[in-house]
Amino acid sequence: MELATIGGIVLVFVAVIVSLIMEGASPTSIILIPPIILVFLGSIGAAVAGGFLSDVSSILKQTVKAFTTSAPKSADAVTELIGLADIARREGLLALEEKARSAKDPFLREGLEMTVDGTDADEIYDVLAARIKTRKKADQLGIKFFADMGGYAPTIGIIGTVIGLIHVLSNLDAPEELGHLIAGAFVATLWGVMTANVMWLPLSSKLKRISEAEALHLEMVLEGIMSIQAGTSPRVVEKRLRAVIAGDAPLQDAA
Repeated sequence: MELATIGGIVLVFVAVIVSLIMEGASPTSIILIPPIILVFLGSIGAAVAGGFLSDVSSILKQTVKAFTTSAPKSADAVTELIGLADIARREGLLALEEKARSAKDPFLREGLEMTVDGTDADEIYDVLAARIKTRKKADQLGIKFFADMGGYAPTIGIIGTVIGLIHVLSNLDAPEELGHLIAGAFVATLWGVMTANVMWLPLSSKLKRISEAEALHLEMVLEGIMSIQAGTSPRVVEKRLRAVIAGDAPLQDAA
C-alpha cells in the first residue's frame, strides 16, 4: 500500500472538518446524500461517456494502481544489471541464460532472453522501446479519465446547486425554511469542487507520476541490457545507469 495518496486525501478532509468546527458549523452539515450521489455518479458517468465501455476495467485497475504502487526499486535493478554485466564480461553472454529464466522482471527477462539468443542489438532496442511506448499509452487512459472527472465534477456540482435553488424558489411561502434550503443547495457545489481538487485531479497526477517513474525505470533497464549486449564493462554500465536515474548515491563498483 502506497500511503502518500491516501494520506494526502485524508489530510485535506481533516482540514475541511476542522475548518467547519472552528467556524461553529457541524461536519454533518455537508453530509447530504442527494448532492453526493449527483456529484460522484455524475462525474463518473460523464468521464465514462467520453470513452469506451471496455475502458472501465482498465480504469478500475488504474485506480487500484494509484493507491498501491510504490516507486520502482531502480537502485536494486542497477545492482542486478551491474552483476549481469560482470558475468557477461567474464563468461560470455550465454552465461546469462539461467539468469534470464529466473529474472522476476518480465521486461528484463525478455531483454536477456533476446540477448542470449544472439538477437541483433537494433532489434532488441526496437522491441523493448516499443514495450515502453505501449506502457506509456496504456497509462494515459487512467490519467485522462481522472483528469476529465476533475473537470466535470465542479460543473456537475453547480448543476446540483441549481437544482437546489429551484427547490428553494418553490418554497418561498415558507421563509423559515429558506436558510436551510439555500445552504443545502450550495453543498453540491462544495462537493463538486472538493472532489475535483482533493480526489480526481490528485489521482490523475499520481498516475502520471507513477507512469513517469516506471518509464524511467524501464529506460534504465533498457540501457543496461544494451550495454550488456555490447560487452560494456561493469564500471561503465554503472555510470550509464546512474546517468539515467541521476540523484542516487553511487553503488560500489563491480569489477
